[in-house]
Amino acid sequence: MTNIINGKKIAEDLRNNLKNEILKLKNEFGSVPGLAVVQVGNVAASSVYVKAKTKSASEVGIKVFDHHLDDKASQNDLLTLIGDLNNNESVNGILVQLPLPKHISEQIVLDSINPNKDADGFHPLNVGKLSIASHNDENLLIPCTPYGCLLMLKTLNIELSGKKAVVVGRSNIVGKPMSQLLLKESCTVTIVHSKTKSIEKICKEADILIAAVGRPKMIKADWVKNGAIVIDVGINRVEISENGEIKTKLVGDVDFSEVEKNSFAISPVPGGVGPMTIACLLRNTTIAFKNSKNQ
Repeated sequence: MTNIINGKKIAEDLRNNLKNEILKLKNEFGSVPGLAVVQVGNVAASSVYVKAKTKSASEVGIKVFDHHLDDKASQNDLLTLIGDLNNNESVNGILVQLPLPKHISEQIVLDSINPNKDADGFHPLNVGKLSIASHNDENLLIPCTPYGCLLMLKTLNIELSGKKAVVVGRSNIVGKPMSQLLLKESCTVTIVHSKTKSIEKICKEADILIAAVGRPKMIKADWVKNGAIVIDVGINRVEISENGEIKTKLVGDVDFSEVEKNSFAISPVPGGVGPMTIACLLRNTTIAFKNSKNQ
């Protein structure tokens, strides 16, 4: 029987552990981690994500500093705000919600965040540390979605060492850091992307398949080896016809109903990676707080 990896439950357990840890930190230091959440503009999906992140942070005892700039705000306006947050001792984590308006350079903005307060784990210094750090370094600020995927894999209680892992997608946010995390677990890792030849054949060789490409239901059953583990990072809104009505539905990069039948374990969409991403953001903020106290 296929194991459905319940990201909601795993994330809930992580949040509960963080809540207890933050209570202990408050008793020890008289303060709690602070997370600054910065949104520019009013993209509907971004507003939904920001609301979910701030709600989860407050629930575990993290102090939230909410900043919302108009979509006409300049890049300098945003950089000035980030500079203020970098210098604010009450702020341990800074999250800038992506995407940003087209007139603002995402890379310049992400690079301007103090790497010690980089709640997303996207700063080049943290990306570099992920590549070279030891296997069990608990002080790293790791990109949230890939780390959430790794935690989901670990709940299966299987030996990851020596497994053949294929990551579909080479983004800086998921694909590349995911490959680094799997390498640290001694997996043999292949990244495939839009220019890869025989992509289906390579995917079918995987013991662990991570789909992070942003194409609805791209991964079909004949792409997946019997008994493989499949983690679906994709979040795609598609239109469907239901009783003559056009509705939108959330689907992943994996054709779940097909692939579920021949996989050992699979994560659903929704209810899989999404909740883990938010929980790992809270983890990073708590780690940043602890690191600041140990300097």
